[in-house]
Amino acid sequence: MVAKAQAKYVRVSTRRAREVAQEIRGKKVEDALRILKFSPRKPAPHIAKVIRSAMANAEENNNV
Repeated sequence: MVAKAQAKYVRVSTRRAREVAQEIRGKKVEDALRILKFSPRKPAPHIAKVIRSAMANAEENNNV
């Protein structure tokens, strides 16, 4: 099951966002959100928001 979400017009460097995303790639959702909560990097809260949005989309649209 794939749930999608995206953030547009976020004023963050793509390189920095990619580095933060690389840290959480392959982890469970709860673990990823915990890592992002304590990350000092600027893109972390934006990525966490997108993950929470994807979770909500999965629950609402796909009954997961």
